[in-house]
Amino acid sequence: MVSAAHMFDPEPLPAPPAARETDDPARLDPADWDEFRAQAHRMLDDMVDFLAGVRSRPVWQPVPDDVKRRLLEPVPTGPTPLARVYDDFRELILPYATGNIHPGFLGWVHGSGTPTGMLAEMLAAAMNANVGGRDHGAVYVERQVIEWCRTLFGFPEGASGVLVTGTSMANLIGLLVARTAKLGVGSREDGIGAAGRRLVAYCSTAAHGCIAKAMEMAGLGTGALRRIAVDDHHRIDVAALAAAIASDRANGLTPFLVVGTAGTVDIAAIDDLGALADLCGREHVWFHVDGAFGAMARLSAELAPRLAGIERAHSLAFDFHKWLHVPYDAACILVRDGAAHARAFASSAPYLAREPRGLAAGAPWFCDYGPDLSRGFRALKVWFTLKEFGTERLGAAVLRNCRLARYLADRVGATAELELLAPVQLNIVCFRYTHPGLSDDALDGLNADIVADVQESGIAAPSTTRLDGKLAIRVNITNHRTDEATLEALLAAVVARGKAREPGAAPRLAALFRRITRLLPVR
Repeated sequence: MVSAAHMFDPEPLPAPPAARETDDPARLDPADWDEFRAQAHRMLDDMVDFLAGVRSRPVWQPVPDDVKRRLLEPVPTGPTPLARVYDDFRELILPYATGNIHPGFLGWVHGSGTPTGMLAEMLAAAMNANVGGRDHGAVYVERQVIEWCRTLFGFPEGASGVLVTGTSMANLIGLLVARTAKLGVGSREDGIGAAGRRLVAYCSTAAHGCIAKAMEMAGLGTGALRRIAVDDHHRIDVAALAAAIASDRANGLTPFLVVGTAGTVDIAAIDDLGALADLCGREHVWFHVDGAFGAMARLSAELAPRLAGIERAHSLAFDFHKWLHVPYDAACILVRDGAAHARAFASSAPYLAREPRGLAAGAPWFCDYGPDLSRGFRALKVWFTLKEFGTERLGAAVLRNCRLARYLADRVGATAELELLAPVQLNIVCFRYTHPGLSDDALDGLNADIVADVQESGIAAPSTTRLDGKLAIRVNITNHRTDEATLEALLAAVVARGKAREPGAAPRLAALFRRITRLLPVR
């Protein structure tokens, strides 16, 4: 019998003779580590240069047809040297990125990332940890991140959380926890049945489309989702919500979930979260908050009061990869009642036994709080970001984006050709180019063309939305690199392209726009 002391004898065993990659084609480590190290340094240096030089490039450019064709090559059956694979990346992929790291990316709510986040991704990839469970360092990092978030959002001790791909998944998890809490844990075995079909949920007409998709995936259907009207500031009408709940109860239905929004996708409106918490408390309904990007306003002392009531939510979903500037993907779901969270997902199997000691210790595992057993080490880049910058500096970046939005709104108001279409509440500005005598339909087409023109110019990348039946140019400011000059370049390009596309505009105006786009700084 081998003694325990002998099992931990520090004397190393003799290593077998090393085989080179060329000797054993089944080995996947480099044949020459020094050569690999040199290539790795080249790649890292190039990516640092890529980030440092972001302002000198167009925000976005279309992928040429020949590049698309080359990216449809057959599956490789033989090896290709790493250096050549990397050259293909630099030629075919890197120049045609989404552009969200650029300060002129002003459309969809995409985070901008940080250089440190890039390095954290590299470290996490080298560890290649599965954070579904077991007892290892990555698990404790994610627990630390969850605890930080619990504290930041005022959730009580005993609250639980788990990192996921994005707020769409986090919202689905929140809905499933609410459904199980209402129907009982037996519904996991028996299905939702007739009782499930009687459940109804509520959100505003301005809520993100992932809420309806979550209802579909939960087996409840969008017919069980009540979309409640909003007020002039796009906040859910709490009185109308209360009336809808009362009506459904009177008709024999079972209200189980209200979804409040902290930062609507169109104009960044924040529902009255305190009033929603009060209503849900009276009605014994689960209160979930979709705080995809708006929840991070909590980091700013000036903005945090607008989120009053968020700490009373039963569950809260938010992204790290938006206003915390963590590289994609990383989001979080917090649940006030950790036991209720586990009842919705925890399961066991002989091959996944939780042990009191050894690598299989460390219960509960993160797979007990969501659908995934295989989970990457997302928490490391969040951990690095919070430790390097701290909440005060990150909150200052959030506040600066909001101040830039107010600056842009003032500039729109001072520009005769432009019209503000919605009040600015956080970091989103919606406006349009106007022209006397054009119908709303004609202005819709004009503004859609302006947005596409500006995107293709490489100066900026706004997006569009529709408000009160009008197509709006939507400018979202989530990037920590965006500044006043970025916004001035955007406005100049919008006005120039609008004039060039006005009815009867002379061809010289189109030429003028092309000259302006060449002269404006690519920021």
